[in-house]
Amino acid sequence: MNIYSSEGDVTDQGESERILWEAYPSWGQFSWLFFLSLWIALRGLVFIRVGVPGWEVWMVGAGFLLVVAVGLRYWAKYVLTSRHVIIRNGYSGKTMRCVSYDVIDAVELVQGPFARFLRIGTVVLRCHDSNPTLRFRGVKAPEVVETKLRALLPASSPVFSSSL
Repeated sequence: MNIYSSEGDVTDQGESERILWEAYPSWGQFSWLFFLSLWIALRGLVFIRVGVPGWEVWMVGAGFLLVVAVGLRYWAKYVLTSRHVIIRNGYSGKTMRCVSYDVIDAVELVQGPFARFLRIGTVVLRCHDSNPTLRFRGVKAPEVVETKLRALLPASSPVFSSSL
């Protein structure tokens, strides 16, 4: 029997729950921030070269965007355990979302052309009842994560009946 602790974590009174996979979003998920930071830094370098005052602000802005990218990457941590799919806050470790495998109706992989080039994607889990959709955004090797998820689902899952 599972009990949710006051911190929102899943605790167990019987068999222990093992972590089978965990990851942060890929650095490629934030490539737009890196490109924007590079563009701003290049503008600052042009200002230095030309002798325009205020180039420092552009360089500080570029550095700030890099710090934001790091902060966003570690905001969410994706975890697959032996019985749950969990999204945790990467800083506090607090569980933000937790779904049991038996409420998952569909597992999908969403990947645009640029994400395919970067070998990242979003794994979408659609749940029934009052559980909303769960998304693992910017996951490296999303096909592998999707396969692991499907392997962990119970045989009676609607995922298998809808794929026929």
